[in-house]
Amino acid sequence: MNKKTWTIFVIAVVVIFGGLILLARLGNPAIDVSKINQNSVLAASKASGNIADHVFGKTDSKVVLIEYGDFQCPACGAAYPQVKAVTSEYQNQITYVFRNFPLTTLHPNAQAAAAAAEAAGLQGKYWQMHDKLYETQNDWSSDSPAQRGDAFQNYAISLGLNPTKFSDDLNNSNSGILQKIRFDQALGNKQGVDATPTLVLDGKVLNDQLGSDLTSGNGDKLRQLINAELKKNGIALPAGEK
Repeated sequence: MNKKTWTIFVIAVVVIFGGLILLARLGNPAIDVSKINQNSVLAASKASGNIADHVFGKTDSKVVLIEYGDFQCPACGAAYPQVKAVTSEYQNQITYVFRNFPLTTLHPNAQAAAAAAEAAGLQGKYWQMHDKLYETQNDWSSDSPAQRGDAFQNYAISLGLNPTKFSDDLNNSNSGILQKIRFDQALGNKQGVDATPTLVLDGKVLNDQLGSDLTSGNGDKLRQLINAELKKNGIALPAGEK
């Protein structure tokens, strides 16, 4: 792109991200998830904007770990290294799902960050953007709408995404991005989520059991809880685990 084209493109992305936040704040009809099992891995549906759950690890494990997270949340950012380490260690044993739960009242850039991750997911790079957003959280958390739009666009380019499609998907209501975020939030509300990160293991909310372990850099308690579920389901533990 030449300088003029790039400037126009960045302005368009900023407008798009700002529009997503505005739409979210204007309010939307509630999504009915009363008949949906929020503790299972969910396929794409009309209710979810035709975007399926984002899954890392074994896709059909009997042991499912679900995180409701906010990309701008400092506690989520602090927990991220341990969550990533544990889910990587257990990727052949468990199913790990990340769902959006942006706390926009506290974190004004969280909705736009979730949208960026979902847009990357439409090009097959959800987890790459997920990781990038957490690893650079301190760089964009205090950004203005213009600055964050530029930052997220640059992340998309650095990940090898098609920047035009990235922009188009954010701008197109038919892409399902905003619907997916709202769907995830509805599932979290049904689960009783009121803070992030909230981890749910086989339907059991783990916040009380984990305390501040993950945010203080210790994943051992989460490993113990996963090990117990694996044993209960007759699944062999990773090498080195008891």
